[in-house]
Amino acid sequence: MSGWWNPTLWNLALATAAITAAIVWGIVRTRRRGLPAVRRIAGVAAIEAAIGRATELGRPVLYVAGTQDLDDVQTVASLGILSAVGRLTARHGCQLVMPTTRSLVLAAAREILRESYTAVGRPDSYAPDMVTYISDDQFGFAARVDGMITRQRPAACFLQGAFYAESLLLAEAGAQAGAVQVAGTGMSHQLPFLVAACDHVLIGEEFFAAEAYLTRDADKLGSLRGQDLVKDAALAVLVGGAVLVSAAEFGGWRWLAALRDTLLRLLQV
Repeated sequence: MSGWWNPTLWNLALATAAITAAIVWGIVRTRRRGLPAVRRIAGVAAIEAAIGRATELGRPVLYVAGTQDLDDVQTVASLGILSAVGRLTARHGCQLVMPTTRSLVLAAAREILRESYTAVGRPDSYAPDMVTYISDDQFGFAARVDGMITRQRPAACFLQGAFYAESLLLAEAGAQAGAVQVAGTGMSHQLPFLVAACDHVLIGEEFFAAEAYLTRDADKLGSLRGQDLVKDAALAVLVGGAVLVSAAEFGGWRWLAALRDTLLRLLQV
């Protein structure tokens, strides 16, 4: 038993069980009572509008799923958004262009788009070469994509995923081409550049929740509901703990100080 269970980490096991239970509860509740009301996110709403604009102009949609491999959670989240974008481009009959930096991302993106086009009854519109491999080199990839943007002049550019120094290079090329740009990333140090050059930016959790907003899938929205419940509970614990510690420190109440010390010992990892 000692090989897989560490008694000193019981608090982490309890927190994991509570988070899992909250997510399962959210999914079950959504399945039984219908989709929950969700806050409107301008960046998510702009995705469909940008695809509609590209269709009207007869120009392609460019999608970049970051520059990292499938072992990065941001790439996985970006491919989820790609699934929804693929369905929209298939319905509108709009051309989709997706350059990639990794071979695994290339294979995954092709399969996702094939399923998306099939799901909306347009399998004939899918072509494997809409997803292409460019280079694993960071700036080599950025240079080639900038050239594609300059030549093809897409009406919409979606930069969704993990980006580093190439973020502004890609965003500037799209801005000069006159494209409506919607970016999304969890890389906080790249957000200033994307905000400066893009029309809409999905920041942090908005980026990870975008797939659920776009697909309106009951399980995914239910999972978001459960996660929000966990965040509310964590916020309540933080505020309550801050009040308890402050009262024990400055109020001179010994029983509060004893309660504080007991809780700290219990929660110590």
